[in-house]
Amino acid sequence: MGRVIGFELNSQEPEKAAEFYAKVFGWEIATPHWNYWALTTGDDKKLGINGGIGKGPHDFPFGTRIQIEVDSIDEAISKAKESGAIIVRDKMEFDEFYLAYMVDPTGLGFGIIQNK
Repeated sequence: MGRVIGFELNSQEPEKAAEFYAKVFGWEIATPHWNYWALTTGDDKKLGINGGIGKGPHDFPFGTRIQIEVDSIDEAISKAKESGAIIVRDKMEFDEFYLAYMVDPTGLGFGIIQNK
């Protein structure tokens, strides 16, 4: 079962957005890594998820995407495509995880992530 483990806020002014969410909601903003500011939205002992803010790419310049953790990113991509999803960004490798972005058949964007 895929579980939502995070969210991404895409903005063309990520630093300004980070300042806004820190001021309004008290979120902790990490030092940027790969032009991405990790967000801590509260105490890990309480129900909720963390996320991040980044400069939105050309294919998703503004908006929010959830990140769904899967056991096998290759299998999840295959099942999603078979069910009508479109790959926006195919499997990418990062230090600790793999990540891909897709759009479901109704037009909603989402990310899938597999930890290494």
